[in-house]
Amino acid sequence: MAVPFQSDMVNEVLRNMHIARVGDATIRQTVALSEEIERRTGEKFIHLEMGSPGLPPSRVGIEAQKEALDSGVPSAYPNISGITPLKQEASRFIKAFLNIDVNPEGCVPTVGSMMGTFASFILTTHLNPEKDTILFINPGFSVQPLQAKVLGYKRESFDIYDCRGEKLRDKLEEILSGGHIAAMIYSNPNNPSWVCLTEEELQYIGALATKYDAIVIEDLAYLGMDFRKDLGHPYEPPYQATVARYTSNYILMLSASKIFSYAGERIATVAISNELYNRSYPTLKEEFGIDTLGRAFIFVIIYTLSSGVTHSAQYALAAMYKAACDGKLNFVEDTREYARRAARLKEIFKRHGFHIVYDKDLDEDVSDGFFFTIGRKGYTGDDLLAELIYYGVSAISLRTTGSEQQGMRVCTSMIKEDDYALLDERLRIFNENHPLN
Repeated sequence: MAVPFQSDMVNEVLRNMHIARVGDATIRQTVALSEEIERRTGEKFIHLEMGSPGLPPSRVGIEAQKEALDSGVPSAYPNISGITPLKQEASRFIKAFLNIDVNPEGCVPTVGSMMGTFASFILTTHLNPEKDTILFINPGFSVQPLQAKVLGYKRESFDIYDCRGEKLRDKLEEILSGGHIAAMIYSNPNNPSWVCLTEEELQYIGALATKYDAIVIEDLAYLGMDFRKDLGHPYEPPYQATVARYTSNYILMLSASKIFSYAGERIATVAISNELYNRSYPTLKEEFGIDTLGRAFIFVIIYTLSSGVTHSAQYALAAMYKAACDGKLNFVEDTREYARRAARLKEIFKRHGFHIVYDKDLDEDVSDGFFFTIGRKGYTGDDLLAELIYYGVSAISLRTTGSEQQGMRVCTSMIKEDDYALLDERLRIFNENHPLN
């Protein structure tokens, strides 16, 4: 059967955008590519590439931010370490949903977790001259290794696909024993695979971080979204899984973007453990004149990056944290919509001969959620992505996330109700043109 989008036109758009291979395109380039094809043809694409919130932003945050704007806060610089209400409510939120104690002073707002990881990379590579490398537990958010590359830092990585359970412990021991790892980073739940590290695995990570004095940067962008558990009730188990139970060498990233669908205001919180915040490092004193980690993070790194975070957005995040802690905002139930979308999308893909690439957390099926991974027998991830473009399906290759597996990342966030039938029809045509052997 004929493909929905003619190859000559698609190839012309690719040439005009200087994209030699679709698999090499960044997420934003892929969005621009599909939007240009839509503009030329008037036909809809299935957008599975962009991890932008697909739910309404929290009204609690909007109202608090409007009130802050009306009160005149735009004329005043915010406290660089964060306004007091935000720091207090962030500390409460971490206790309520992770059951971890982090003092308000260690809860620092950043311009999204993107800024939080960028600042943390700078900080952790200035603590010990012998520790100059960032370890990425892949797959992961493709921008984070790019940040390290922009900064000129050394990078190591491995794919967690074949390193679950005790194999993860052994792999980390092998790498960390070299003594050169300043920090390691991962997301949990994971972008793009949606695997969730178990308590056993987090215990291994924490114990080895302590043993080899490496700092764990834990990205909790999708906090509470392991929908196999009900993680939405404050101060009640079960709690969000976190390495913070097993080491004091941690820096947590809590983003408002996905948790509260507040991505447009670029607001997040970096939570530094109490012990780490007050730990003294001679190298920091020599280089920056401030010896403690937490104060160097705020008064050197954050100061030079932005001099603080948007004043009114801090009031918004403080209000959302408070409402969640008070049981007035069940953000987990709100975001459960992503799991419902994932289940429907997976069924369509699998019915047409695709398979889930990262399909297990040890012996348990991965949760449905914001992302999942799709592959097809006989195709590399790049080849599959390049072919599906002609069928009006846009995603990103797993290769760009540091994965060594073949497939694509699928994001559920932008899916609308009428997309399911359209995807079903597009994949039916694809399957007829490319039958499985």
